[in-house]
Amino acid sequence: MLGRRRTPSSRQAQRTIEGTSAPEIPPFVPSPPPPPPTRGALLDTVGGRMATWAVRFLLIGAATVVLLWILGKIWDVTLPVVLGLLLATVLWPPTRLLRKVMPAALAALITLLAGIGVMVGLVFVLAPQVTGQWEEVSDSALEGIRELQDLIAEEPFNVSNEQIDDVFDQVLEQAQGNASSIAGGVLTGVSTATSFLITGILALVLCFFFLKDGPKFIPWLSALAGPRAAPHAAEVSRRLWATLSGFIKAQAAVGLVDAIAIGVGLALLGVPFALPLAVLIFFGAFIPIIGAFLTGAIAALVALVTDGPTTALIVVVLIVVVQQLEGNVLQPVLVGRTLDLHAALVILAVTAGGGLAGIVGMFLAVPVLAVSVALLRYGREQLEEATQREKVPEPRGPAVKL
Repeated sequence: MLGRRRTPSSRQAQRTIEGTSAPEIPPFVPSPPPPPPTRGALLDTVGGRMATWAVRFLLIGAATVVLLWILGKIWDVTLPVVLGLLLATVLWPPTRLLRKVMPAALAALITLLAGIGVMVGLVFVLAPQVTGQWEEVSDSALEGIRELQDLIAEEPFNVSNEQIDDVFDQVLEQAQGNASSIAGGVLTGVSTATSFLITGILALVLCFFFLKDGPKFIPWLSALAGPRAAPHAAEVSRRLWATLSGFIKAQAAVGLVDAIAIGVGLALLGVPFALPLAVLIFFGAFIPIIGAFLTGAIAALVALVTDGPTTALIVVVLIVVVQQLEGNVLQPVLVGRTLDLHAALVILAVTAGGGLAGIVGMFLAVPVLAVSVALLRYGREQLEEATQREKVPEPRGPAVKL
């Protein structure tokens, strides 16, 4: 038939399939492991990474040095801001209570004036005691100097009174020869005192504005940072405020315990200036570790000059016992929970602060360290959260049942 297409029969198709051989599949052969890296390649990799991190650390160090240099140039502005902020952390709790019943400006003004009144009243209470006992202490000091002269005049020193007088005469001649330098130093001291007075007044003014407009700071900073950075700016501000206020409260509690314990001991021993020394110990506690050591040494020196070595030794034992109580109980419980800083870091920070800015630097060293550690911890938390988000796979849509 011309119109019909010929199709092979099933038998022919089967013969064709049976006659055709199936393609052979080669056996699976695992690929050989890559050759181990050579020593030169390892050195190149490690050296490249070390060089990259070294450049990063150098850049960070250079930026830190530039920042510190800028802060040093504007230190007259930076210091009042920092002092006003620290003072605001102390006065904020009563201000917050007063803001509930009166305007913010009036609450801040009342709290600030009350704080100034407490400090002025403390000075008026301590001044009569210092002036009343100063003559006794000076007489005891002169007597101690005479006893020291008699001691070094005996064996094995054999230093005569004429030799001691010659030393005093030489010191007097040098002082007269350097009268201009001494006068310049006095003028420098007067200018420094004036600068501290201006810094204190400016810090009080800034503290007033911090107390008055403090709650408006976080919204303003969030709006300035933008929508993406606003949550981070708000959270960092809250943490820094909590760190500073926690440090001040904890150190105040530690200083109060030290001042009461040592002050009562000095009063029972009959050491002069017991109350002023207790107040000095309280304020010295705001310089952790080193402040307590220095104020304790002053108390022991006063006891040595006025009451002799036995009383001074008892005062030293008392101070050591109180410091052990502070270091093993109060600091870990109060300060440790708030700042979580190792004692070695605190000592290094206080030492570096004292070398850079004197007593003010020693006072500000630990708050600056605590703020820096709080910033680092927040950055680490954000990095860990970002890492966890990368590890968790994105959820797919709901399974569709067929």
